[in-house]
Amino acid sequence: YHWLMAWIGLEMNTLAIIPIISKQHHPRATEAATKYFLTQAAASATLLFSSTVNAWQTGTWDITQLTSPTSTILLTMALITKLGLAPVHFWLPEVLQGSTMKTALIITTWQKLAPMSLILITANSLSTPILLTTAMLSTLLGGWAGLNQTQTRKIMAYSSIAHLGWMAAITPMLTNILILNLIIYMAMTTSMFYMLIISKTKTIQDTTTIWTTSPTLTIMMMLTLLSLGGLPPLTGFMPKWLILNELTMQNLITMATILALSALLSLFFYLRLAYTTTMTLSPNTTTIHHKWRFKPTLTTTPLALTLPLSLMMLPMTPMMLA
Repeated sequence: YHWLMAWIGLEMNTLAIIPIISKQHHPRATEAATKYFLTQAAASATLLFSSTVNAWQTGTWDITQLTSPTSTILLTMALITKLGLAPVHFWLPEVLQGSTMKTALIITTWQKLAPMSLILITANSLSTPILLTTAMLSTLLGGWAGLNQTQTRKIMAYSSIAHLGWMAAITPMLTNILILNLIIYMAMTTSMFYMLIISKTKTIQDTTTIWTTSPTLTIMMMLTLLSLGGLPPLTGFMPKWLILNELTMQNLITMATILALSALLSLFFYLRLAYTTTMTLSPNTTTIHHKWRFKPTLTTTPLALTLPLSLMMLPMTPMMLA
């Protein structure tokens, strides 16, 4: 519960992933690692500054007793930057595009845990107006900017920004829905990235030939994309439904409407990916139905765990909330 330890944890987290990003020895990878390091270091420094201001004014370094208004605003901004929410999201798509698929998977899932745990601990101290404004901006921007992308990693980056926007919206009200949303988001993103890794899909154009590699994978990818878009009866509908319900109960009708409309923007590019994956055939010169291929080197065991989570959890909603 000491601010200094929280800062050290975040710094260790940042420094540990830098070599993983820059492992390729490619100029793009080096650039991505530099961008990641600079933004994360700046966010960590802001967090340390906010806790120092709080300690200076109140005399305590306890995480749970953040009472200075300046500190709460600075902390909220620091954690937003760490997560890559709008308007401080610019580093996320660039970093993902410069790193490999596996590294992009780590950045969009595992690297969100440290700032999210701090958000959970300090949920009562964070600045609600900033969180709600950020949530609206993130969901809208995640949808709009994603429409223009052809690279799957950038699409997943904007998808991540939009999902984290939904999480930011619920933070001031109910943190248990935030945890549920985070778990579901991680399961869906892991499934999606893992399928992109298996099928070696880097652009939308690549998705048109997946069916020749594995028809089963194609169907699963389509379902995961629809789940990410938040369509019932798939798991992705659950967090959106619960968050909209809670916002309406708190009388934040405008906010709920904007979030619901922004979900349509995201849904459009998920549907476009689902369409190219399952419903289009690329021009084929050969008459064979399947690509000639070696025995797959990647194990699909993680998919067996994350796919049921990201597709079939909606009926278990009441149990999740209990």
